[in-house]
Amino acid sequence: MSSVLVASDLDRTLIYSAAALALSTPDAPAQAEGAAPSPRLRCVEMYEGEPLSYLTETAAELLTGLGERAVFVPATTRTRAQYQRIELPGAAPAYAVCANGGHLLVDGVSDPDWHTGVLARIADACAPLDEVRAYLAATADPAWLRRLRVAEDLFVYLVVERDLLPERWLADVTAWAQGRGWTVSLQGRKIYAVPRPLTKSAAVREVARRTGATLTLAAGDSLLDADLLLAADRGWRPGHGELADTGWTAPRVEALAERGVLAGERILREFLAAAGPGAAA
Repeated sequence: MSSVLVASDLDRTLIYSAAALALSTPDAPAQAEGAAPSPRLRCVEMYEGEPLSYLTETAAELLTGLGERAVFVPATTRTRAQYQRIELPGAAPAYAVCANGGHLLVDGVSDPDWHTGVLARIADACAPLDEVRAYLAATADPAWLRRLRVAEDLFVYLVVERDLLPERWLADVTAWAQGRGWTVSLQGRKIYAVPRPLTKSAAVREVARRTGATLTLAAGDSLLDADLLLAADRGWRPGHGELADTGWTAPRVEALAERGVLAGERILREFLAAAGPGAAA
């Protein structure tokens, strides 16, 4: 087993919806004479018969190579069902972190002991899920709230009209949640309310323990990725997202200038360079 573990967020870090590509349309030609051509894209997720998420063809090749040289662990806030819609290039990862650490998948199946331990840690430290869901439902304004969902019976997320969302409401909810052991994160059009013990880093540390990895690399773009970046030996964040918008920095974490789908390509290049030629030994 490789001694290098690479844990990466997916959405807006390695894979991108059409709206987040920083391109006019997938595979669109250059709009201005002499401009660089748009990169070729590969669709990695379909939903209800429509393409949903992409990475560049170059990124697909890099990710395939990375999987041959390191233990690659997708680390996502997506539910298991949402994660399993994605078909990443290369061999299927042996481990994956879903629901922000609530589920540790081993060969595609949730580890029941891990999940039981997560539930116990949440119960000891946090206000109940129903209390948080009820507060969000009562205080959100239908003028900007589009959907409110509970994910995996672990956390809550809201889909909102970002332009109409009051900053004061978000600040008030963040403070209210912090006092009850929960973290609030704004990512694009979604607001997540997540129990503080529910972290990607804890699940990734468990994978490192099981695989014997001696070097952990990580990447992510949101507040919910900060703990993962801090726990890694080296980390990268793209030039977009919640961490970039707030100017978040940390030792051993490099802030990249690239935004959109090309940031995913750059992150994979950094992973491969840091893993080194002997990573598969």
